[in-house]
Amino acid sequence: MKNIIFIGPPGAGKGTQAQIAVERTGLVHVSTGDLFRAALKQGTELGLKAKGYMDAGELVPDTLVIDMLLERLDKPDITTGVIFDGFPRTLEQAHTLDTTLAARSSQIDSVVLFKVDDDVLLKRISGRISSKVTGMVYNKYFDPPRDAEGNDISDSDEFVQRADDSEETVRNRLKVYHTQTEPLIDYYNERGVLHTINGEQAMEQVTSDLLQVLDELMA
Repeated sequence: MKNIIFIGPPGAGKGTQAQIAVERTGLVHVSTGDLFRAALKQGTELGLKAKGYMDAGELVPDTLVIDMLLERLDKPDITTGVIFDGFPRTLEQAHTLDTTLAARSSQIDSVVLFKVDDDVLLKRISGRISSKVTGMVYNKYFDPPRDAEGNDISDSDEFVQRADDSEETVRNRLKVYHTQTEPLIDYYNERGVLHTINGEQAMEQVTSDLLQVLDELMA
């Protein structure tokens, strides 16, 4: 059984690559965001506890997040291992996860870092717009919507941007990443389990590099 962590800034493509990795390895993608949403929807005891903190505008305690992870890890579909996505986000969470896994005679076997420059991430995220009519998503920097004559129409009133995709919001999210999550890079590198992938490459090349890491791990 193998345990892998995907880390990287918002917009680095972790979620997309996680789905590809699942198909290749049979590992289970465990996203803390998905766990929260499922627990809240199902009204589980842990979900209700988390909701209490979230409604009060407080961070959900690490112990509660770990309990949710453990509950998920006990599901029968987890046989070959997991890909952790969205956890840990801090050194304290990493230590807690290590202790929890060690109690189960398990450990983190590999950490994949998707490295992308901030300027690229800003364009990837803050450039996202969607059509009010069709819901189609575009990027005004990399893949702008065009009219029949091929003219860029991304500034048209027909397109909108989500509030959490604004440049100011993205900059704040990146600041949190650099402050809280980036220290994990040295932590896992010192343990000899870190693999860095250039997330600025074409998606196909990122996938190729990732699969090489995973194939070696699962061999």
